[in-house]
Amino acid sequence: MTGTYEILKTGKETVKAFIPAPLPPEPPLALLQHQHLLERATLALGRLDSVALLLPEPDVFLYAYVRREAVYSSQIEGTQSSLSDLLLFELEGLSGALFDDVEEVSNYVGALNHGVRRLKEGFPLCNRLLREMHEILLRSGRGEHKSPGQFRRSQNWIGGTRPGNAYFVPPPPQYVEQCMADLERFLNEDSSYPVLVKAALAHVQFESIHPFLDGNGRLGRLLIAFILHHEQLLSRPLLYLSLYFKQHKARYYELLNQVRERGEWENWVVFFLEGVQRTAEDAVQMAGRLLELFEEDRKRIRAEKYGSSSLLHIFNSFCKRPVGTASELVKSTGLSFPTVSKGIKKLCDLGILREEGARKRNKIFAYQRYISILNEE
Repeated sequence: MTGTYEILKTGKETVKAFIPAPLPPEPPLALLQHQHLLERATLALGRLDSVALLLPEPDVFLYAYVRREAVYSSQIEGTQSSLSDLLLFELEGLSGALFDDVEEVSNYVGALNHGVRRLKEGFPLCNRLLREMHEILLRSGRGEHKSPGQFRRSQNWIGGTRPGNAYFVPPPPQYVEQCMADLERFLNEDSSYPVLVKAALAHVQFESIHPFLDGNGRLGRLLIAFILHHEQLLSRPLLYLSLYFKQHKARYYELLNQVRERGEWENWVVFFLEGVQRTAEDAVQMAGRLLELFEEDRKRIRAEKYGSSSLLHIFNSFCKRPVGTASELVKSTGLSFPTVSKGIKKLCDLGILREEGARKRNKIFAYQRYISILNEE
């Protein structure tokens, strides 16, 4: 049994709210026939971890990849902001997108970075950490009035305009604390299941509990990366499944419901492992393409007879952060304003940088081919 239902009266309607049973599932999952999927997904994760460790500057890739994930995860929830919008917003609070949309994506980056710092400090993967991350996720924008950092004290639902026509109704609020305590216990106990399967089970459980009034989808997807990092399957939280879930959105929701209604965990685990393998392989390919791009452009810069040293210095700043202004680059490189201005102009002439917009002052420049690689689905 995967859970029970409680009948709720909401006005004149009667609604069934689902209360998931504690993990692990009973009876245990029959995963032997899917061992080859588990092995392929684990191997792909190992390659991703190795590539991240071998990169000259792993934080450069992590910076870019985290922001790509933030955009896709927020797009699932209906935001319209792009990666370029987020980068411009982080640069100086500017964006052509709706302000609430891009602020929501920026909060996602903040929540993720906070969680990474806490785990690095030795903090456990626990409900307190999830609440801290949630508080940052909803600290401003559309969700700021929906109890950031607190488990809900009222009924919520997924899809529809009210519980009576909802796609799914999570447990009533009085069950949330206990359900989340059970999930925390599962996250930190020794499990007979491999880490990847443990992450798959925990994600469904979190989504079924839906413990917050808002932000559950984004935090539930982050939880996957944090479990893999916490259990040392990844040295950095580098696996993000939001694009995979976005591309297979209908199938994703269908499988979650099959678990709740019929206990079909195995179908969900197969889907999850296939997503892990594909996402890890795509991330490895992306890291390789970025390295090739950086090296190709560095060769073009070194071929310049004059000023290649300062050009490389400016270029390296754009590798770390693909949008910038001359003023910001003066601070990050320590070069003079005239040197930076000349360097930016030269990089534009070489086709490496491109001016964004038509501002007369404090112009914004972008490493467009870098951004284009990140934007590819």
